[in-house]
Amino acid sequence: MDSVVWGDRMAVRIEEVIRREYRLPDLVLQSGQCLSGAVLVYETFGTLNAQKTNAILVCHALTGDSHAGGTAEQPGWWDGLIGPGKALDTNRYFIICSNVLGGCSGSTGPASIHPADGRPYGLRFPTVTIRDMVQAQYHLVRSFGIERLYSVIGGSMGGMQVFEWAVSYPEMVETFVPVATCGRFSAMGIAFNNVMRQAIYNDPDWCNGDYYGRTFPVKGLNLARRLGMITYRSFDLYEERFGRSMVPTDDPFAIESEFQVEKYLSYHGSKLVQRFDANSYLYLLKAMDLHDVSSGRGEYGNVLQQIAGRSLMIGIDSDFLFPARELSDTAEYLRSQGKSVVYREMHTVHGHDAFLIEFEIMNEWIGEFLESGGGTK
Repeated sequence: MDSVVWGDRMAVRIEEVIRREYRLPDLVLQSGQCLSGAVLVYETFGTLNAQKTNAILVCHALTGDSHAGGTAEQPGWWDGLIGPGKALDTNRYFIICSNVLGGCSGSTGPASIHPADGRPYGLRFPTVTIRDMVQAQYHLVRSFGIERLYSVIGGSMGGMQVFEWAVSYPEMVETFVPVATCGRFSAMGIAFNNVMRQAIYNDPDWCNGDYYGRTFPVKGLNLARRLGMITYRSFDLYEERFGRSMVPTDDPFAIESEFQVEKYLSYHGSKLVQRFDANSYLYLLKAMDLHDVSSGRGEYGNVLQQIAGRSLMIGIDSDFLFPARELSDTAEYLRSQGKSVVYREMHTVHGHDAFLIEFEIMNEWIGEFLESGGGTK
């Protein structure tokens, strides 16, 4: 692996994927607090053309990172959409994906070092919102000399960022594709996030967020992830995949005996603990809760009218966490206001996580949309 340092950027090349660190200017956050010295880690895929008109920003979901595309050795979480001949064709487009502000995969977040005392921020890190994440991405995009993004695309929390981009920087967004998401988070979504936060808060090893170098709230984050996984899939999928099947045991009536679905949740809880910071999980859940593109801007419908870009909105019929009607209602409203919007709905057993699974249909829909220039054909 080769690395080179210049100015305030550090680049690491892994085959055709380039990972860099961009130092942000001082940011005044939506809360009014100022964050200084923050960085975004980002990766790029493909080549920016001379006119700088082929850039697409990909925004990641809650526990995602900048590695949206990848290589055979290091696959990315959206490899099914990013690459030659796919919807986000790296022979045509220049793809940018950054780890969000507040994350834990290189960008500045609660686990980062506070410049005042050399210790991790912990809960001293300021609350960040989806709007703050997008403001940071704006500075990153402008650092390339890009004045207009051909598209902004993302699912779930990534789709929240897409909506915020379309409202905050309408002059920069030619097209946008929000998937399995919303323009403002629902009461039900906030309720689930509350329980996930409580799981972490109630772990004695959380130590009010000051666990770095001492302990780690393994049980709390594990439990939070288990609840999250329940909301990411559908009733039909759980029945089809697990039903009432049990883990083989000599005594199925023992209190510690497990159903296969329990083993599945345990696996995903343990897996996340190995790669994610509990405080970042808390901060990003709060950012989702606070997401409302109309916050501080006026009536919701009037704010949506600021959108100028052409859109493809993709809902998922089995999505429990972000019901498809949230996007379909938004699409219908925008069309009534003369906006160019295409709405498509996936019919799938996979639930919310279908945006990370159903690549065949997403390649078709997103590819056609981008190929047509975001038209309605």
